[in-house]
Amino acid sequence: MARIGVDVGGTNTDLVLECGKGVFYHKVPTTLKNQSIGVVEGVRGICRKAGIDPSEVETIVHGTTTATNITIEHNGAECGMITTHGFRDILHIGRHKRPYNFSLHFDVPWQSQPLVKRRNRIAVRERILPPTGAIAEPLDEQAVRDACALFRKRGIDSVVIGFMFAFLNDAHERRAKEIVLEEMPDAYVTLSSEVANVMREYERFSTAAMNSYVGPKTAYYLRDLDARLREAGVTSKLRIMQSNGGVSTVDACARRPIRILMSGPAGGVIGGASEGEMAGTPNIITVDIGGTSADVSTIPGGAVKIMNPRDTYVSGHPVLTPMIDLVTIGAGGGSVAYIDEAGAFHVGPRSAGSEPGPACYGRGGTEPTVTDAQIVLGRLDPDMALGGDLKLDPALSFKAVEEKIARPLGMSVKDAALGIIRIVNNNMALAIRSNSVARGIDPREFSIMPFGGAGPLHGVALAEAMSARDVIVPVAPGITAAVGLLKTDLQYEHTEAVIVELMQAGTAEFDRINAAVANLRAAVQAELDGDGIPRAQQQITVLAECRYHGQGFELRATMPDGPVGAENRHVITDSFHNQHQQDYGYSYRNAEVELITLRAIGSASVPRIEIPKIAPSDGSGIDRALMFVRPTTFDDGRTLETPRYDRGRLLAGDRVPGPAILHQHNATTLVPPGYVAETLDYGNTRIRPIGA
Repeated sequence: MARIGVDVGGTNTDLVLECGKGVFYHKVPTTLKNQSIGVVEGVRGICRKAGIDPSEVETIVHGTTTATNITIEHNGAECGMITTHGFRDILHIGRHKRPYNFSLHFDVPWQSQPLVKRRNRIAVRERILPPTGAIAEPLDEQAVRDACALFRKRGIDSVVIGFMFAFLNDAHERRAKEIVLEEMPDAYVTLSSEVANVMREYERFSTAAMNSYVGPKTAYYLRDLDARLREAGVTSKLRIMQSNGGVSTVDACARRPIRILMSGPAGGVIGGASEGEMAGTPNIITVDIGGTSADVSTIPGGAVKIMNPRDTYVSGHPVLTPMIDLVTIGAGGGSVAYIDEAGAFHVGPRSAGSEPGPACYGRGGTEPTVTDAQIVLGRLDPDMALGGDLKLDPALSFKAVEEKIARPLGMSVKDAALGIIRIVNNNMALAIRSNSVARGIDPREFSIMPFGGAGPLHGVALAEAMSARDVIVPVAPGITAAVGLLKTDLQYEHTEAVIVELMQAGTAEFDRINAAVANLRAAVQAELDGDGIPRAQQQITVLAECRYHGQGFELRATMPDGPVGAENRHVITDSFHNQHQQDYGYSYRNAEVELITLRAIGSASVPRIEIPKIAPSDGSGIDRALMFVRPTTFDDGRTLETPRYDRGRLLAGDRVPGPAILHQHNATTLVPPGYVAETLDYGNTRIRPIGA
């Protein structure tokens, strides 16, 4: 059985293959115009590397940034929206919150970059009343047909349907969808009750609008990739990493692409947590530094955190879908260094990507990047990039840094390159603080885990900035996100709004809760059945999302085993009080607890990739791995003769003192003076100060 994990980044596409012959790693440039071309080339390449036929691959798990990039580049579908009369401007008004309370100059993304333009939001007569979901005014079906005629005239083929209180009764939304598909058979249609069946109309409408905004292009990409793989002789199942850390099918993700908005970064966090377990270090701060961005996530006790729904914003728009808790900034190997009109020195968030890429790529890029600075400082060997497969031109790096940064600022090229590295490291340190210190987590109790193609070059500097315990470099840093794709399970989630005051609930309320639980279990079970998972292997968990009466947001609480009734409702309320105490430091044990939403999570375990242990040190010394020695400049400005070691030739227990550089095909690890790198059992590396 062969399985492949494929992670597509802004610069490179990373692959890992596990088969009977072992574990193989591969990296190819991302084809930005159509990512599926690069994915197929990578799959063919890694199969050749492993000596197997593509038809032998049983499963491909894919992490993609397609949906994410659409939101960043604002090039999604032109959407139309059908909504309740009188509520046309919900998407414009939002929560009436100012992003920066005291600033006179700020951007409001939901107004400046609307997912649905106002002229394309059409209001129709219909009304459903809370709290029962009773129909007060029937749907004006002719108005829906008139809206479709307008959409056809404007060339709109992606339609959002969002009605007030549809989370209590979705009959009008479902009927409106039927009419839209009668009038516009090829339309991409999203119902708010399908993607976010919860209260809060602004967040629900925004989630549905985002689904329709990214939906057509994302669905096309996923189905095109599936077809191209089959043309290449790959008949395996294609699975897609979701934002919550689980994987799903192509069809499910094509229908609800909001599930994969953070698909790419999620694989890295899962891979980082697994690497922490292999190193025997449960407290990890992962820093995934690729060519375009850096993704930071804090993993306390080995547990990957899911973001609170009130914090799940994508490009300034609220999106009610489960996401792994991480922070993304524009800082990577391709981040461009520049001087603005006022003379200030910046690095990122703009990236050179892979086309044209950093100046050293020789593809026409003239702006200096972080990669160019690393080459100027001697930390990247131009003849060793990707094991020598990618030839870099150091003269172009020197020229770019000199002309764009050093000469305008009146400094040496070396100092300019050091400045680029210090600025990007500071930007990443601020992101780490926002995901750790700002949330009450002490980085001194955590290890920094840098990965991605550029990660291990920055690991020690980030650990010093955060006073972290040490640095752990994964086995294959440049491929860690792809490895994480083969370490996760199938997972689906469904929600249903059930608003009940638990302490006042009677038989009718408990019947509503239990009926909703049964519906949710059936919905999740149907998705797992459709994926061919035997019932015995299906795991379904139902959670209650609760709040104190009148509170703004909910927390998750445990549901009792079996039907909910007066005798066991305390299981929900006690769990909620405990969670509130943990999150906020206080709780009101005698206060009324409101159940707002029920959430069912269905999962099925799949085989995990197994990284083999490496041989223990044989006493022959680390010179067996020595490649050559070259001058390298470190953060303190010293330029030292620095040995290069082949990381693949180091054995468990080997200790490499700094200054040193560890080479492997997919990444380069920097060990500064005063530090020592110890190779661990699986080939991962722990870097700490000498004597620590």
